[in-house]
Amino acid sequence: MNLTLNLSDSQDPGRNDQNPLERHVVLVAPEVHWNTGNIGRTCLGTGAWLHLIKPLGFSLAAREVKRAGLDYWPRVKLKVWDDFADFQAAMAPGPGEMAFFSKTGRRSVFSMPGTRRLFLVFGSETRGLPPSLINHHVGDLFRIPITTDIRSLNLSTAVGIALYESLRETDFENRLDER
Repeated sequence: MNLTLNLSDSQDPGRNDQNPLERHVVLVAPEVHWNTGNIGRTCLGTGAWLHLIKPLGFSLAAREVKRAGLDYWPRVKLKVWDDFADFQAAMAPGPGEMAFFSKTGRRSVFSMPGTRRLFLVFGSETRGLPPSLINHHVGDLFRIPITTDIRSLNLSTAVGIALYESLRETDFENRLDER
Protein backbone atom coordinates (compact mmCIF):
# COMPACT_ATOMS: atom_id res chain seq x y z
CA MET A 1 0.00 0.00 0.00
CA ASN A 2 1.23 3.51 -0.70
CA LEU A 3 0.40 6.99 0.44
CA THR A 4 0.05 9.94 -1.88
CA LEU A 5 0.87 13.39 -0.57
CA ASN A 6 0.88 16.86 -2.10
CA LEU A 7 -0.96 15.67 -5.20
CA SER A 8 -4.19 16.77 -6.79
CA ASP A 9 -6.40 14.01 -8.14
CA SER A 10 -5.34 14.91 -11.67
CA GLN A 11 -1.65 14.31 -10.97
CA ASP A 12 -0.36 10.81 -11.60
CA PRO A 13 3.31 9.83 -11.45
CA GLY A 14 2.74 6.99 -13.91
CA ARG A 15 3.60 6.91 -17.56
CA ASN A 16 2.69 10.13 -19.38
CA ASP A 17 3.28 9.71 -23.09
CA GLN A 18 2.27 13.32 -23.82
CA ASN A 19 5.11 14.72 -21.70
CA PRO A 20 8.33 14.58 -23.71
CA LEU A 21 10.48 14.45 -20.58
CA GLU A 22 9.80 12.74 -17.26
CA ARG A 23 12.15 12.51 -14.27
CA HIS A 24 11.61 10.69 -10.99
CA VAL A 25 13.89 10.82 -7.94
CA VAL A 26 13.51 7.77 -5.70
CA LEU A 27 14.91 7.79 -2.16
CA VAL A 28 15.07 4.37 -0.50
CA ALA A 29 14.80 4.68 3.30
CA PRO A 30 16.00 8.29 3.60
CA GLU A 31 17.08 9.23 7.12
CA VAL A 32 17.73 12.98 7.17
CA HIS A 33 14.82 15.39 6.94
CA TRP A 34 16.98 18.30 5.74
CA ASN A 35 18.20 16.30 2.75
CA THR A 36 14.68 15.23 1.80
CA GLY A 37 13.41 18.80 2.02
CA ASN A 38 16.27 20.07 -0.15
CA ILE A 39 15.74 17.26 -2.65
CA GLY A 40 12.02 18.06 -2.81
CA ARG A 41 12.87 21.65 -3.64
CA THR A 42 15.26 20.52 -6.40
CA CYS A 43 12.60 18.18 -7.79
CA LEU A 44 10.10 21.02 -7.91
CA GLY A 45 12.64 23.20 -9.70
CA THR A 46 13.08 20.59 -12.42
CA GLY A 47 9.52 19.28 -12.61
CA ALA A 48 10.62 15.88 -11.27
CA TRP A 49 8.60 13.55 -9.05
CA LEU A 50 9.91 12.62 -5.61
CA HIS A 51 9.24 9.05 -4.45
CA LEU A 52 10.05 8.05 -0.87
CA ILE A 53 10.36 4.36 -0.03
CA LYS A 54 9.68 3.46 3.60
CA PRO A 55 10.97 3.23 6.22
CA LEU A 56 11.59 6.95 6.62
CA GLY A 57 13.93 8.16 9.35
CA PHE A 58 11.70 11.14 10.10
CA SER A 59 8.12 12.33 9.93
CA LEU A 60 7.01 14.17 6.83
CA ALA A 61 5.17 16.52 9.16
CA ALA A 62 8.47 17.56 10.72
CA ARG A 63 9.01 21.27 10.51
CA GLU A 64 12.59 20.65 9.41
CA VAL A 65 11.41 18.96 6.19
CA LYS A 66 9.10 21.83 5.45
CA ARG A 67 11.75 24.36 6.42
CA ALA A 68 14.36 22.82 4.10
CA GLY A 69 11.79 22.73 1.30
CA LEU A 70 10.75 26.28 2.20
CA ASP A 71 7.31 27.34 1.09
CA TYR A 72 7.72 25.05 -1.93
CA TRP A 73 7.12 21.81 -0.01
CA PRO A 74 3.32 21.70 -0.52
CA ARG A 75 3.86 21.85 -4.30
CA VAL A 76 6.37 18.98 -4.49
CA LYS A 77 5.03 16.05 -6.54
CA LEU A 78 5.50 13.52 -3.76
CA LYS A 79 4.57 9.86 -3.48
CA VAL A 80 5.36 7.65 -0.47
CA TRP A 81 5.57 3.87 -0.92
CA ASP A 82 5.58 1.08 1.65
CA ASP A 83 8.39 -0.75 -0.14
CA PHE A 84 10.39 -0.84 -3.35
CA ALA A 85 8.35 -3.71 -4.80
CA ASP A 86 5.13 -1.67 -4.54
CA PHE A 87 6.85 1.29 -6.19
CA GLN A 88 8.25 -0.81 -9.03
CA ALA A 89 4.96 -2.62 -9.67
CA ALA A 90 2.95 0.59 -9.85
CA MET A 91 5.43 2.69 -11.81
CA ALA A 92 6.52 -0.14 -14.15
CA PRO A 93 9.83 1.30 -15.34
CA GLY A 94 10.82 0.01 -18.75
CA PRO A 95 14.25 -1.21 -19.88
CA GLY A 96 16.88 1.50 -19.47
CA GLU A 97 14.57 3.72 -17.41
CA MET A 98 16.30 3.18 -14.06
CA ALA A 99 19.64 4.46 -12.79
CA PHE A 100 20.72 3.30 -9.32
CA PHE A 101 23.44 5.29 -7.54
CA SER A 102 26.13 3.85 -5.31
CA LYS A 103 29.80 4.55 -4.70
CA THR A 104 30.36 0.97 -5.91
CA GLY A 105 28.79 1.64 -9.32
CA ARG A 106 31.04 0.82 -12.27
CA ARG A 107 29.48 3.31 -14.67
CA SER A 108 29.83 7.06 -14.32
CA VAL A 109 26.87 9.39 -13.90
CA PHE A 110 28.05 10.91 -17.19
CA SER A 111 27.06 7.73 -19.04
CA MET A 112 23.46 7.57 -17.79
CA PRO A 113 20.81 6.58 -20.33
CA GLY A 114 19.24 9.49 -22.17
CA THR A 115 15.70 8.20 -22.01
CA ARG A 116 12.58 10.34 -21.97
CA ARG A 117 11.44 8.70 -18.72
CA LEU A 118 14.09 8.09 -16.08
CA PHE A 119 14.07 7.01 -12.42
CA LEU A 120 17.12 8.05 -10.38
CA VAL A 121 17.33 5.76 -7.34
CA PHE A 122 19.37 6.58 -4.22
CA GLY A 123 19.84 4.83 -0.89
CA SER A 124 19.90 6.18 2.64
CA GLU A 125 22.52 8.61 3.87
CA THR A 126 24.35 6.13 6.13
CA ARG A 127 23.79 2.76 4.45
CA GLY A 128 23.29 3.54 0.77
CA LEU A 129 21.20 1.20 -1.34
CA PRO A 130 20.22 -2.18 0.13
CA PRO A 131 22.45 -5.02 -1.15
CA SER A 132 19.40 -6.72 -2.68
CA LEU A 133 18.82 -3.74 -4.99
CA ILE A 134 22.50 -3.44 -5.87
CA ASN A 135 22.76 -7.16 -6.68
CA HIS A 136 19.56 -7.16 -8.74
CA HIS A 137 20.41 -4.02 -10.75
CA VAL A 138 24.17 -4.32 -11.31
CA GLY A 139 23.84 -3.28 -14.97
CA ASP A 140 21.99 -0.09 -13.98
CA LEU A 141 24.38 0.93 -11.19
CA PHE A 142 26.09 4.33 -11.51
CA ARG A 143 28.50 6.37 -9.43
CA ILE A 144 29.38 10.03 -9.18
CA PRO A 145 33.18 10.31 -9.44
CA ILE A 146 34.86 11.81 -6.36
CA THR A 147 38.39 11.93 -5.00
CA THR A 148 39.59 9.58 -2.29
CA ASP A 149 39.67 12.55 0.11
CA ILE A 150 36.02 11.94 1.03
CA ARG A 151 33.84 8.83 1.55
CA SER A 152 30.80 10.19 -0.25
CA LEU A 153 28.82 13.24 -1.25
CA ASN A 154 25.85 14.54 0.70
CA LEU A 155 22.67 12.87 -0.59
CA SER A 156 21.00 16.11 -1.67
CA THR A 157 24.16 17.13 -3.54
CA ALA A 158 24.35 13.74 -5.27
CA VAL A 159 20.69 13.92 -6.30
CA GLY A 160 21.19 17.41 -7.71
CA ILE A 161 24.21 16.33 -9.75
CA ALA A 162 22.48 13.24 -11.16
CA LEU A 163 19.17 14.97 -11.85
CA TYR A 164 20.69 17.90 -13.71
CA GLU A 165 23.09 15.62 -15.58
CA SER A 166 20.10 13.56 -16.72
CA LEU A 167 18.57 16.76 -18.10
CA ARG A 168 21.74 18.20 -19.66
CA GLU A 169 21.27 16.89 -23.19
CA THR A 170 17.51 17.39 -23.32
CA ASP A 171 15.28 20.31 -24.17
CA PHE A 172 14.79 21.00 -20.45
CA GLU A 173 15.99 24.59 -20.57
CA ASN A 174 13.76 25.39 -23.55
CA ARG A 175 10.78 23.87 -21.75
CA LEU A 176 11.34 26.31 -18.88
CA ASP A 177 10.93 29.24 -21.28
CA GLU A 178 7.49 27.90 -22.27
CA ARG A 179 6.15 28.13 -18.71
